[in-house]
Amino acid sequence: MTVNKYIIILMLLALLSCKDKNNQLTKTIETNHSMGYQLPEWAKGSTIYEVNIRQYTPEGTINAFSDHIPRLKDLGVEIIWLMPVFPISETKKKGSLGSYYAVTDFTAVNPAFGTKQDLINLIDKIHAYKMKVILDWVPNHTGWDHKWIKQHPDYYTKDRSGNITDPIDPNTGKSHGWSDVADLNYDNQDMRKSMTADLVHWVKDHHIDGYRMDIAFGVPLDFWKTLKDTIEKINPNLFMLAESEDPAHLNEEVFHACYGWGLHHIMNDIANGKKNLNDYRNWRNEQLSKYQKGNLMHFTTNHDENSWNGSEKERMGDAYKTFSVLVQTIDGIPLVYSGQEEPLTKRLEFFEKDDIGYKNFADTKFLKTIINLKKQNPALWNMPYGGVIQPLNDDDNIYAFKREKDGNTVYVIINLSNQDRKLKLSKSLTGMKDIFTNTAIEYKVGEEYLLSPWDYIIGIKSI
Repeated sequence: MTVNKYIIILMLLALLSCKDKNNQLTKTIETNHSMGYQLPEWAKGSTIYEVNIRQYTPEGTINAFSDHIPRLKDLGVEIIWLMPVFPISETKKKGSLGSYYAVTDFTAVNPAFGTKQDLINLIDKIHAYKMKVILDWVPNHTGWDHKWIKQHPDYYTKDRSGNITDPIDPNTGKSHGWSDVADLNYDNQDMRKSMTADLVHWVKDHHIDGYRMDIAFGVPLDFWKTLKDTIEKINPNLFMLAESEDPAHLNEEVFHACYGWGLHHIMNDIANGKKNLNDYRNWRNEQLSKYQKGNLMHFTTNHDENSWNGSEKERMGDAYKTFSVLVQTIDGIPLVYSGQEEPLTKRLEFFEKDDIGYKNFADTKFLKTIINLKKQNPALWNMPYGGVIQPLNDDDNIYAFKREKDGNTVYVIINLSNQDRKLKLSKSLTGMKDIFTNTAIEYKVGEEYLLSPWDYIIGIKSI
């Protein structure tokens, strides 16, 4: 980080007192973030860490992953999301090992990963390190070997000939292509009760802290409302994450967070020169504003994105850290996927055994710095606990904003382009600290400063 870069942050402070001809500089973009069904207090500064157990270690077991818990605690993550740990169907499986999302028993553990006691021990260990654990759940379908297929065929969707079907895309009337799973029929009330009972099992008997719901958009909203009422009686402080972009899942108070797929795609396009900062602003104004409550989960990669579309470095190139800074500092809950600390530069196999290949942990310091800033600085906490985004400029390429809470201020300046960009300060300011170097930022008025391609600055000022 150069002295020139330190100075840029002060320029944006000066802009706070100015308005451009369109009154853009001081505009605040925010959503309502009602205090109704709010995020559990324990998750106010949390980053989620997604764990792919099969590919995490050469062994691909629960016990082998367990050895990494102290390291992840030190990294600063507070919520461990375990991808499905349940037995995988052999019938119609894809590849030699099958998909984690073709479940045969929601109350058992995949023997390739270990035993149920191994999982219980892992949950206990995560709790002992003062972290939380959420399970990846698959409510939309099961594998073809699930006991319900034979015992309760009426639990499943059937075609006109009476055959159980794989999931159908309601927009096209055609198969999604998920031939290794059978679609569940939510018109069947007994199936709903069985699904709820299995969900209650892990909350009541094994004290998990919440769920990530796969294909949440494929399940009726009234099921989520009933489930919420049921499991909240057991633990009112559960965290619920939906694989969905449906505003109703937040606004109707059945989930605390949904996926930020829209922003993710915009970030990929900015990295590849197809879009710019104005597309991000339009997304905030036109899409993010639809969510009146809760949070979106933001990410540069996850298990689907990595395996099917490429690693973050493959998709974003030199900008991958830049977008990690954006994800960690805007309003919303950030996600880190297995291997980002290395960093993971390849696509992990989905239906076969693979290995992240941890060796250098080269991005650990970078991630630890931004994760812990979010955790420790109230200005960056997840909504409704943190400060709202306050934009500081309307440049087409440099995004500058601040967030404030309880006397804490965080300034973020990001060059969202692959070219050098210049800014000029109009006021001398002091008292800021750069989080990456822990050095003071000082500026004298009247000079022009350069921000290199994909460059970023995070400055803090506390009471």
